[in-house]
Amino acid sequence: MKRLLFSLLLALFAAPITRAADVLVLCYHDVRDDVQGVPLQTIPQVGQFPHVTPGIAAHLDADQYATSTRNLAANFDWLSAHGYHVISLQQLIDARNGHADLPNKAVLLTFDDGLRSSYTKVFPLLKAYHYPAVVAVVGAWVDLPADGKVDFGPRLFTHDDFVTWEQLRQMQASGLVEVASHTYDLHRGIVANPQGNEIPAVLVHAYDARTKHYETDDEYGARLHADLVHSATEIHAQLGRAPRAVMWPYGAYTEVSDAIATSLGIPISFTLGIPLSFPNKPFGNAGLEAIPRMVLMSNPTAANLAWSIQHPFVKSDIRAVQIDLDSIYDSDPLQQEKNLGALLDRIKTLDVTQVWLQAFADPHGSNVAAEVYFPNSHLPMRADLFSRVAWQLRTRCGVEVYAWLPVLAWQLPDSSMQVRLQIPPRPGVRAETPLRLNPFLPETRSIVGDLYTDLARAAPIAGLLFNDDAILRDTDDLGAQAPPPGPARTQALIAFTGELKTRVQRWRPQVATARNLFVEPVLHPQSESWYAQSLPAFLSAYNEVALMAMPLLENVKVGNSWLTKLARQVGAVPSGLNRTVFELQTVDWRTGQPITSATLAGQMQLLQSKGVLHLAYYPDDIQKNHPDIAILFPAFSASDYPARRP
Repeated sequence: MKRLLFSLLLALFAAPITRAADVLVLCYHDVRDDVQGVPLQTIPQVGQFPHVTPGIAAHLDADQYATSTRNLAANFDWLSAHGYHVISLQQLIDARNGHADLPNKAVLLTFDDGLRSSYTKVFPLLKAYHYPAVVAVVGAWVDLPADGKVDFGPRLFTHDDFVTWEQLRQMQASGLVEVASHTYDLHRGIVANPQGNEIPAVLVHAYDARTKHYETDDEYGARLHADLVHSATEIHAQLGRAPRAVMWPYGAYTEVSDAIATSLGIPISFTLGIPLSFPNKPFGNAGLEAIPRMVLMSNPTAANLAWSIQHPFVKSDIRAVQIDLDSIYDSDPLQQEKNLGALLDRIKTLDVTQVWLQAFADPHGSNVAAEVYFPNSHLPMRADLFSRVAWQLRTRCGVEVYAWLPVLAWQLPDSSMQVRLQIPPRPGVRAETPLRLNPFLPETRSIVGDLYTDLARAAPIAGLLFNDDAILRDTDDLGAQAPPPGPARTQALIAFTGELKTRVQRWRPQVATARNLFVEPVLHPQSESWYAQSLPAFLSAYNEVALMAMPLLENVKVGNSWLTKLARQVGAVPSGLNRTVFELQTVDWRTGQPITSATLAGQMQLLQSKGVLHLAYYPDDIQKNHPDIAILFPAFSASDYPARRP
């Protein structure tokens, strides 16, 4: 099986890491004398993934995770010369337990995969610099038979490519190396949907094509439990010490996997990403689970290492496309695959950073979900499709995939339950009331929470986009338990989406959130009482705000001056332009006519001239190439300047 690490870096870790730490953990892989090429660029080519070492050279080594012996020594020299203190795992534990303080600018060195070079190349350098380190081994690879092979990246790896238990004993005896688990046999993909996609084994529930069933939560837990028991037992038997840390393969983990490791006496776990508090904040109440690590790629020089450490949060401006999965679905599997291929080609050519992917079925445009595209416990499943499309987008196009779901607009199969949970208008009010469930009823919270949990279990996602149905009107009859219209009601609905995020985090701990926002509360803040929406409140609650900057939707004929005013209003709010995505419309829904690609590109250029950083559009017509990529590309694509042409 092909190595999944590069795909996972592009797929899993663009969402913010929220666990505090005051140590920078560096993650290396293979070290060889003959690594080809070094990074040439200063700024990351894939800017939305800032934790990877920047730069792509013309002739990089086939193994982008390999570091030359010379460059590793140069990295060590740079750390020493610039006041960084390389610490041991024990020092990290002591600091967390309050027994000692970490030195300023603390760095922990980790080496993944248990490759032979950790003994032949890394260990001599550790002794020369007297640097401690953690070496994480995959038990099944150390135990590989003499004639065994692992399809692991640029070539087939054999028994001789991996460290031996005797070499591990020597390294451990030096006092410089602590051996951690990289699991026994979870550093691989498993079939995770009916279409046969292989996704990291820790990240998903396995799909059995023979029985056409997914693992249950209990079966998933039992599989991980058995693997970690095997790993820990073998390490203890071979080295006399049980592992105290697990490095999750590909950085992929769930709250369940961390809990299993902790229950087995492995209290420390590492993933991938950038610690938000590095390098000056204290541990506080942070635990030792899911500690993020910076991955060193592309044979980093000392200059590349320095740039990565000093610029950990460089991030591309957001370029997002909101995609109707209804346009991909087809009852003919062959046509559906053609539709998916066309989508992937389009997204890759356009070179965007995010796709907001519809997870519910809405073929008639009612903005109400009666069916979904993932296995679940409450609604009919139109097709088990979301996981397939999301994974292909993330691994083949390198985008963050946000699951786009309703918050309140659900059509339940049980009509009596629907009537009981649905929001009616206040008595005596003749206002039109769009179909939404009452979030102040425990049954609603349970059902919607289950749907979000089922989605998270079914598919790896980087984020959630809470749909524009998440509104509470002043004409709604929400019962005595609801706060009055105004800021309190806004916060109550934000709290409900917070509950949904918490449900998702069981399976996707690093999930980010975005929330659709109508323009009226931005242009006229007093209208918050009509919608329970507020830009300042949303900026405080979500990673992104998806502002529906759609002039024709608002019956505005002269769009440019209106967009200019909107950009000015957002810019007047602290952090407004930094985290607001201006989403433009590509169709005039009143007439059904497309808005010209030139008009759309002009609106984007106008917004950027007014200081807008982040752009999105909806809908995207794949079959008709609307908007026209060639016209839109210069104004919209996330490609580096000078922009390549599609």
